[in-house]
Amino acid sequence: MSLRRESHQQIPARTVRTARAACPRGTPAMLIRDRLDVLFEDEDFADLFPADGRPGLSPGQLAMVSVLQFAENLSDRAAADAVRTRIDIKYALGLELEDPGFDYSVLSEFRARLAEDGAADRLLQLMLTRLTEAGLLKAGGRQRTDATHVLAAVRQLSRLELAGESIRAALEELAVADGDWLLALIEPDWDKRYGRKVEIGKVPGGKAGVTALAETFGRDGQKILAAAWAPDAPPRLRQLPQVEILRQVWVHQYYWDPRGRLRWRDGHALPPASLRFDSPYDTDAHFCVKRDTTWSGYRAHFTETCTPGLPEVVVHVATTIAPVQDGELTERIHDDLAGQQLAPAEHVVDSAYVTVAKIERARRVHGIDLLGPIASDRSRQATSASGFDRSAFTVDWDKQQVTCPQGAVSLLWRPQRIGGHDCVQVRFGKATCRACPVRAQCTTSATRPRTLALLPTRELHEIQARNRLDQQTRDWRQRYAIRAGIEATLSQNIRNCGLRRSRYRGLARTHVQHVLTAMACNLTRIADWIADPAPTGRRPTHFHALCAGTA
Repeated sequence: MSLRRESHQQIPARTVRTARAACPRGTPAMLIRDRLDVLFEDEDFADLFPADGRPGLSPGQLAMVSVLQFAENLSDRAAADAVRTRIDIKYALGLELEDPGFDYSVLSEFRARLAEDGAADRLLQLMLTRLTEAGLLKAGGRQRTDATHVLAAVRQLSRLELAGESIRAALEELAVADGDWLLALIEPDWDKRYGRKVEIGKVPGGKAGVTALAETFGRDGQKILAAAWAPDAPPRLRQLPQVEILRQVWVHQYYWDPRGRLRWRDGHALPPASLRFDSPYDTDAHFCVKRDTTWSGYRAHFTETCTPGLPEVVVHVATTIAPVQDGELTERIHDDLAGQQLAPAEHVVDSAYVTVAKIERARRVHGIDLLGPIASDRSRQATSASGFDRSAFTVDWDKQQVTCPQGAVSLLWRPQRIGGHDCVQVRFGKATCRACPVRAQCTTSATRPRTLALLPTRELHEIQARNRLDQQTRDWRQRYAIRAGIEATLSQNIRNCGLRRSRYRGLARTHVQHVLTAMACNLTRIADWIADPAPTGRRPTHFHALCAGTA
């Protein structure tokens, strides 16, 4: 299907008159069209369509419909019906009143194109470019980031159910691809075991019963895999997606013991959650635990502006598998924003995104002040507040020496790697420490001297010391208070657009959902800003107003 470029700069006169009569105050779709004109042009999507073939629908219009669909949390069918029946959407798209619209299936096909080669991110960049041209978005200023968990659009399975369901999915695919070949493998009880959705409750016999059932699944799955990889088997069968998924599940969940028997893995022998998936129908969905929350799916990271005098706009969206920690996204977010010329002057985040090294890199590479609480000193002396913690020692980086509160100078200064991190190990003299009159406030060891682990460079050490002091001040807490606003943005998108649950399967399609959700949030906020640019405060309760009047 090729691209047929169309221009929708001019709204038909009859559509304008009818829309103005029906909606004299305007709707979000109409306000956006009036302020930003055509948000998406067909030329912006030229590389997503081949040069030949039957002309398709306008991708610029489909993009706008997709954003409006998410803004109102509509299904594909309801969104297509809205294009046919609603005057304000015809006004936003520049359509004639008699325009019949399109079939709802076109929207899913358009999202599939957006899932290829980062096209969804480019769609968000187009919106941000239009907002920048309209003076509603500027580089610099302040931004804030946070993440939320996203449930996959598949049933959450136990390990036993995953093994059984993987066999069932492979059998279904093999039955379609070559039923005659599969018929020779089928055992009498397979129809009862795998003929329907595998659901396993409490297994009789406790742990032994679970292991027995798992090894039954293991033998059945291994029989299918061995037959598919036999020399006389059709090669195309081993290339079927569900057969390959079955092979991967067996690598994750089973092993061969020294006697050559297939065994069910114990929990400690499992691969990490970032490598093994939880459903044969979505291999991008991974299990994760964060404090009291457990889920199988993804994480969505939203970054929005919070500069006074301008609307709050989502400028960056990242979707990852669930086990990826928030701090792994910090540098990527900064690099992406800098590439769009939208890097902030100050980036406010929670502690998961912050380390001393990330603060240093953000300032050095992009000139960004990364604001967030770094980890406090968890040593015994610092937590008990009754001894000499690291801040009580004076560090001389030029001489590579440390002076303790009693004036003793360290004897050892040695670069070292502890727990996968580079550091500098400092050690004081054993005789000096044992003779110290305040030794009990410095170390609990009866014989060993006091040691310190410093960050590997002076700059990192100074950033850590300065930030730990700043975090205790009222001014810092007032600056950091703005971060809480991102929670409202996540809540808005969870309630209005269903951000917490993926509509689609796979990381790429889920990311398209998150980008469209962010753009829908932007559209709603920009429309509200256009209608009333003055920021509104929270309306007080009647009781609060009564108390204030009395005071």
